[in-house]
Amino acid sequence: MSTPSAVGILAGGGPLPGRVAEAATAAGRPVFILGFEGFAEPEVIGPWPHEFVRLGAAGRMLSLLRQHQCSDLVLIGPIRRPSLRNLRPDAEGARILARLGRALFAGDDGLLGTLVRILGEEGFHIRGAHEFLTQAVAQPGILGRMQPDAQAQADIQRGITVVQALGRLDIGQGCVVQNGVVLTVEAMEGTDRMLARAGECRQPGEGGVLVKMLKPGQEKRADMPTIGPVTVQNAHAAGLRGIAFEAAHTLLTDRQRCIEEADRLGLFLLAFNPVEDAGTSAQSA
Repeated sequence: MSTPSAVGILAGGGPLPGRVAEAATAAGRPVFILGFEGFAEPEVIGPWPHEFVRLGAAGRMLSLLRQHQCSDLVLIGPIRRPSLRNLRPDAEGARILARLGRALFAGDDGLLGTLVRILGEEGFHIRGAHEFLTQAVAQPGILGRMQPDAQAQADIQRGITVVQALGRLDIGQGCVVQNGVVLTVEAMEGTDRMLARAGECRQPGEGGVLVKMLKPGQEKRADMPTIGPVTVQNAHAAGLRGIAFEAAHTLLTDRQRCIEEADRLGLFLLAFNPVEDAGTSAQSA
C-alpha cells in the first residue's frame, strides 16, 4: 500500500494549525508545517515535523513543501500583512510577487484569492481548514444555555447588513451593534481590538452583540472567521450580551470551551444562516 501524500500546513498564529495537524494525523495523513516567523507559535506546531520560514521566502517554502511530498495545503492562523520593505522576498518570492500583481494592493480577499490560485498553479490542492475541523463549525442554532431576546435578534440582523456591506468593500468580517447603533466595525486590527473599542463606546442600556461572518464572495479556504474562548471573554469584558456568527462558515478554536465560557459569563452564542431571519435559527445546535 502506498504512503498517503502529506498535508502541508502554512501556519500563522493561534491554536488552529495544531488542531488541523491533529485532525489530519488522525485521518492517517502525514503532516508537515511551515510556521511563519513572528506569527506561528513554537509550542503549537512543535509536536509535528516543521520548519519556520520568512513570509518572503517563497522559494524555500515551495522547496520544503515538495521535499516533504505535500499535495494538499491548508492556510490557517492569523498573519498581519507585512510592508513590501519588510518582506525581503527571495528570487522565487519576487517571481510570485510579480504574479500577484495588483492583488497585492486589492485588499485581503483579492490577495488571498490570488495566492490560492497561484499555489494551485504550482501543483498544490488548497483545502479549507473546515474540511479537517468538522467539529469546529456549527450548524444554525443556539450553542449553550443563553437565548437572544427580540432586541438582540434585531441587533443581529442589523449587524448582518453592516458586515455584508463592509465585506463588499473588503474591510472586515465583524461589527458590534447595541440597540440598533453600530458601535464598532472590524478592520485590519482584528476582533479583539475591535471589542476593546466597543467597550469604550458602550451606550447605556442592554449590552450589544458581536456579529461575525464571511464577506460576500470571500475565499474561505484562506481566511474563515474565527471565534475562541478569548473572544467570548473579551466580548463579556466589553459589556456585550452575545455573539452571533455565520453557521458552517466560522471556526470555533475550542467549541466546548467557548460554550462553557459563554454559559459561565451569561452570553449567548448563536450560529445563524444569513439568508434567514436570525430569530428563526434560535434553536439548539
